[in-house]
Amino acid sequence: MAMTAKEHNNLLGIFFMVQGGLVCAIGLLMGLIYGGVGLGLLAGGHKQEDHVVGGVFVVLAVVLAAIMLAIGALDLFTGSKVRKVAPIGRTLGIVISILSLFSFPLGTALGIYGLWFFFGDMGKALYLGSGAPAGNYNPPAPPPPNSWA
Repeated sequence: MAMTAKEHNNLLGIFFMVQGGLVCAIGLLMGLIYGGVGLGLLAGGHKQEDHVVGGVFVVLAVVLAAIMLAIGALDLFTGSKVRKVAPIGRTLGIVISILSLFSFPLGTALGIYGLWFFFGDMGKALYLGSGAPAGNYNPPAPPPPNSWA
């Protein structure tokens, strides 16, 4: 049995939210690891170089965690808008799908699925109200051969 447009949309929203949660968790973990290494070097370093490297690690931890938390928050926000079928959900979904393509292999699969849906007939019908049914899509019959002559 084929999935309806609303089911595809709901599934994409859930996937975006899962991706956002994972990105946030990984960002926090990386921030803690790099921050811990940096603080360890700052506290236990005996040379000037140890303190410089420790400071670099602490700054790197803060910047990396902030970037990943921002990306994860955008994924979570996009997932909630997609699940609510908000008009901005399609635009955000396309942006996140494109950005997800670079995260091989799962992000790539999510990006392809998202772009397939949002640019496909079911996604257009659901978000743009193009007159096509939002459920199961039946493409129009092809024109008869030689109809252009």
